[in-house]
Amino acid sequence: MSLFSLFILAVGLSMDAFAVSVCKGLALRKITLKKAALVGLWFGSFQALMPVLGYLLGTRFRQYITSIDHWIAFILLGIIGISMIKEACSQKDTDADDRLDARTMCLLAVATSIDALAVGITFAFLKVSLLPAVTFIGIITFSLSALGVKVGNVFGLKYKAKAEAAGGIILIVIGFKILLEHLGIFP
Repeated sequence: MSLFSLFILAVGLSMDAFAVSVCKGLALRKITLKKAALVGLWFGSFQALMPVLGYLLGTRFRQYITSIDHWIAFILLGIIGISMIKEACSQKDTDADDRLDARTMCLLAVATSIDALAVGITFAFLKVSLLPAVTFIGIITFSLSALGVKVGNVFGLKYKAKAEAAGGIILIVIGFKILLEHLGIFP
């Protein structure tokens, strides 16, 4: 996986965390660097941890499904992407919650990083150097989440749905790219 593809993947994965960070920023009356970094640290850490868990799971079963691994990556990324787009298009109102306690942030971090677990499974089938990849994903998510807190505080929920839809589209495109590469259609 090229550095550019990994960057695009990291941005796509971080869009859920970005969207939740925007909501946090909306709820917080006063933004401090410490609060933005705390949100970024929670989301970035979990976005880096979940692909490792997915990778370990994927390597355990790799020998059984190597011949269809590209289809698995395509389907998983497609399902995640479609789910993100549907969520972005839904009319659900998001309650603004200003709590940054460990329980709240842990639940949010797990919820926004489930897609990263599935991506980790696909990493087991692709030629991905795991440690640099998850570090990169964690740093990108940390940065975008911390930025999301500020964006939410300044702009409100205006960009939440757009960010989530963009993340879904990115994941679907990456899924297609993986499929086409393995079928020999895309170099």
